[in-house]
Amino acid sequence: MLQGKTIVLGITGGIAAYKAAAVCSKLSQSGADVRVVMTESATKFIAPLTFQAISRNRVIVDTFDEEDPSVIAHIDLADRADAVVIAPATANFLAKTALGLGDDMLSTTLLATRAPILVAPAMNVHMYAHVTVQTHMEQLRARGVRFVEPGEGFLACGYTGKGRLAEPEHIVDELMRMFKMKSELSGKKVLVTAGATVERIDPVRYLTNDSSGKMGFAVAAAARDRGARVTVIAGRTSVEPPSGVDVIRVESAEEMLHAALSKFGDADIVVKAAAVADYRPVRTEQKKIKKSEQHLSLELERTTDILKELGNRKTHQVLVGFAAETHELERQAMAKIASKRCDLVVANDVTIPGAGFSADTNEVSIFDTNGLVEKLPLQSKRDAAERIVTLAAGLLAERSGGKQGR
Repeated sequence: MLQGKTIVLGITGGIAAYKAAAVCSKLSQSGADVRVVMTESATKFIAPLTFQAISRNRVIVDTFDEEDPSVIAHIDLADRADAVVIAPATANFLAKTALGLGDDMLSTTLLATRAPILVAPAMNVHMYAHVTVQTHMEQLRARGVRFVEPGEGFLACGYTGKGRLAEPEHIVDELMRMFKMKSELSGKKVLVTAGATVERIDPVRYLTNDSSGKMGFAVAAAARDRGARVTVIAGRTSVEPPSGVDVIRVESAEEMLHAALSKFGDADIVVKAAAVADYRPVRTEQKKIKKSEQHLSLELERTTDILKELGNRKTHQVLVGFAAETHELERQAMAKIASKRCDLVVANDVTIPGAGFSADTNEVSIFDTNGLVEKLPLQSKRDAAERIVTLAAGLLAERSGGKQGR
């Protein structure tokens, strides 16, 4: 899996830096061309010569150490990388990366690379649990960075708990899994809807809902990272879409319907995560409605049910719907599967803290025609998206005579 791959191994200044030698060795033994970049702090714990001997490549520490005048070192390294592994990653380095700082060779290389990034944090148990560290990790997850969770046990500081660097074998296994996933949907087309639609009352007023687009964008990023060509049809969102996907911007439910129908025929997997308005004003005023009477009546009409329309037209596609509910989760989800010909429905109770529209986390239950497939605990939307895409890809493989997805 790693034969011939260029892996940039970043090492930051924590006591676990000595374990990075084993990571470097296992990567080299797997056939990878390992390029080691160390922070100045990391060299206080282990010498660059160790990694030079293991990798048989020059170890870079200084941003301005430019040996080859024909290239800029950190840009060249960033372009050549098939993946970047940071092990160990300190709390300080996570903060710098989340904020987009580039003040040394490793951080500037990360800013310049388009390669997938795998991070293995290691620090004191209380530092790891600190809200700031967790927030930075969530921000990085949202950008597509993958993490190898630290292990639990006795730490160098004397505490016992979660914070020790994951075992080198685990880090390398996770990297190989990441490469395997990257090809899982190669050549496939994935269509995702995200965000909220806007139904105009007049030029300054409209009907909408609370959808932020975070869940849909997380699904799009997860599919992109598995090699799919992803198209996102996005309504109003509070965050930017992921890079590397095609984005079609729409406003109303009608616009989203037409965009979805235009792309549906060529899609292999369709995930309708957008929160589409069920009703729109019968009449949209061309001028702002002025205050006059004590009461104002607004006549509404149903919008076209996009998910049902797609279900009726489904041929080979794997169709995934979402159900944001406040009660009777399973009954509502199963009803949606039956009436809209979905292969999967991802349902969540938006009254649960941390599982609402604007949160970075979600707690979902995934259903198919036979009932509950899997209940996911509260976790980042990116992690939930990974599982949703895994199940959808498995169904697609089954449908095309490939391996069983689950």
